Amino acid sequence: MDKSIIQLVDELPTDNITVKVLKALDFVAPGEWSNLTGFENNIRSITGVTDAKVIQKIRDRAATLYADPQKGYQFAIKLYQTIDKADTAMGAAALANKVSEKIGFLSFLGKITPKADVTQSIDLVLKIAVEIIAFCKLNGIPQPNPQEFANSLANNYQDASLMRMVALVCVDGILPLGPDFLSKIQGVISGTDTGVIAQNPVFSAISNFLPGNNPSDKVGFIAQGFNAVQGWMNNLVSKTGITPQSISSHLGNFIQIADDNLDFVAAFLDQTTNYYEHTGIQTVARSLILQAYTLVKEEIKQEEQKPIQDVSSAVKSDKNQYEISKTVEVWDNDDEDWYQGTIEKIQDDQFFIHYLGYGSSYDQWVGEDDIRTRELRSSDDNGYAVGQKVKCWDNDQEAWYSATIEQIQGQQYFLHYIGYDSSYDEWVDSDEIS
Repeated sequence: MDKSIIQLVDELPTDNITVKVLKALDFVAPGEWSNLTGFENNIRSITGVTDAKVIQKIRDRAATLYADPQKGYQFAIKLYQTIDKADTAMGAAALANKVSEKIGFLSFLGKITPKADVTQSIDLVLKIAVEIIAFCKLNGIPQPNPQEFANSLANNYQDASLMRMVALVCVDGILPLGPDFLSKIQGVISGTDTGVIAQNPVFSAISNFLPGNNPSDKVGFIAQGFNAVQGWMNNLVSKTGITPQSISSHLGNFIQIADDNLDFVAAFLDQTTNYYEHTGIQTVARSLILQAYTLVKEEIKQEEQKPIQDVSSAVKSDKNQYEISKTVEVWDNDDEDWYQGTIEKIQDDQFFIHYLGYGSSYDQWVGEDDIRTRELRSSDDNGYAVGQKVKCWDNDQEAWYSATIEQIQGQQYFLHYIGYDSSYDEWVDSDEIS
């Protein structure tokens, strides 16, 4: 079972080689990235909210949005994870090639591994393709659109998203390929046979995500993506003056680098970092939290605008659905289940119940909190419907609480607890209610 976005963010490392590399690259985009970990910490930092109940509402809504496959959040995470896993193999191939060049008697490695420049160039353009597809998914753009992405990259990218692209230029471009990395990549794309690119392990790993009906179409999309962002990458280098040496120097402040051959360093970083997945999780979390926050604010606003209902009239209205001889469902706290019965007598808010299929010795008085009516025709596959009374288990209190279902989304139910204000309303899973 895939992890929830909350688990993914909570499990982000606070300090490893990936984090050190990203911190070292702060000199290229000062102050753009901080290693936000912990989902609730992200909520506080991104929204400024400090109220624990509102934070919980945002957390629950974000989890529901992430679970919805139509939203594209899980798809984006899968892309970021896939490209980084495949990239580890690419780093091993590039490193093997460099070793064969440096150590004569290992020259056979060069014959069985692709040339490092080709490997690194394909690696970079495939990461751009993944970024375009993920960007379009997260922003509701129906088809991957390189130009839309390039416009956003130039004008709107920030935080973890911008740092991911900065790391792409530095770690996958300048370090392994040198200052003229753009012309080298252009040469690889235009001069390498489609079949060679299609056999690349990273291409194979993400091929199903790429638009196109055949390898030629897919390689065409990759080339289109690179051409769309080439100008932005060139401007970044010109504006910041980054060089292989400046990148290496700043990396040296965080990581002890034993080899001064920067292409070795780049291949090593490909094997030991997962900056695409790390920052990708942070990007998705930020997008989710902002959308969830917008929805929660609207809910709170609507709650505040609702007229205050007279409690006595509400009770009378609720009682009107119960009458003598009516069949209802009755909660048994010992069995933790509902049983069918008929109302024989009513006295204030107490109901004398005869259980269907049982003798009169089981007849008993129960409170209104423990009876309900149910309209099965409007129920979902789990037997629940909006407006239905249910019991919800609270692990902390080790008790069942009465609630009504306000909204249903798949296997998630938004509950309002009877007798409590809306600040306690929450989303729960189907296995938490009865």
